[in-house]
Amino acid sequence: MDPYPDSDPATLDRRAFLRGAALIGTAAAAGGAGALGLAGPALAGPAGFPGYANPADALDVGSLRYNPTGELIFPCVRGVYGKITGARGRYYLYYAPHDAPGGICLAYGDALGRRFTEYPANPIIARTWSPHYSVSHVSSPHVLWNAATRQFHLYFHGENTTTRLAVSADGINFRYHGVVLSTARIPNTTETSYARVFDHPIPSLGSRYVMVFMAYHTVRPGFRKIFWGWSADGRNWSYDPQPLVSPAGDGETDISGPHVLERNGSTYVVYHGGSGRMYLTEVGNDFDRERHLGVFHSPLAAAPDNGRSAAPAFGTDGGVGYMFYEAGQRSGTRIVVARAV
Repeated sequence: MDPYPDSDPATLDRRAFLRGAALIGTAAAAGGAGALGLAGPALAGPAGFPGYANPADALDVGSLRYNPTGELIFPCVRGVYGKITGARGRYYLYYAPHDAPGGICLAYGDALGRRFTEYPANPIIARTWSPHYSVSHVSSPHVLWNAATRQFHLYFHGENTTTRLAVSADGINFRYHGVVLSTARIPNTTETSYARVFDHPIPSLGSRYVMVFMAYHTVRPGFRKIFWGWSADGRNWSYDPQPLVSPAGDGETDISGPHVLERNGSTYVVYHGGSGRMYLTEVGNDFDRERHLGVFHSPLAAAPDNGRSAAPAFGTDGGVGYMFYEAGQRSGTRIVVARAV
């Protein structure tokens, strides 16, 4: 799996559980990983991941036509060159407000290190899509290029209990496919959202894709935890009913915004905690362990982080790696991009 998808390490043995547990939830719906570092000083992260520096706004927030709540979250950048014709730029950046009404938004550009241009008809997906749903908000877009179907698969939540999927041939005009995840499929949860999907085969499960997501778990300790699922086709999903990563290992009570990473022949998940810091945990190539490696990124006290950084996403341009993330305290977040150093 390319460490920069779609663009130019206390160990818990979970293998026995996965072999014997009942598989939960198979969703009828249509449906790679990153490298992470610091957005401040150039410091190496755990497991030898690179650092990132010089964060800057990925969007000109003041000129956005669609920004109903003044807060933007959950970036996802995808290279579209070589995939579609007539694209508006080499890269598409998906993002959203969180609070109602939300709305899945798009921006485009030809270079990851420069500001993106807002798509003029945002939101490309709204909180009402007749006859499929009408909710208070939709948010947290994550796009996967499905090479087998040559379609963009967009995962998003609305409400917080439900993760949905839409598919598109051009990355702009989407067709609703259905619900792929809900609290009904994960026991002892009241939220299931912020899902990202990656091309990561697990031969023992006969799967091609993995999904990582946040769930509010009513079993203590901790509240919001990282869960996961697997799928052969990106459309029909099975889920582990037990958390993949729990916040207690990081001294947190809530964690969210997971992203899958690969390095040194193993697989990791990076995510943020309620403290505003990002953490790294090794889960292994079969998602059968939980080895907390500690703080991966401490946010800048000053702008743009203002003590909080979250929901990283990654890309490369001209051989240079970039990290996109949501920066700032909730209700005033913005999308920034930092360069690997």
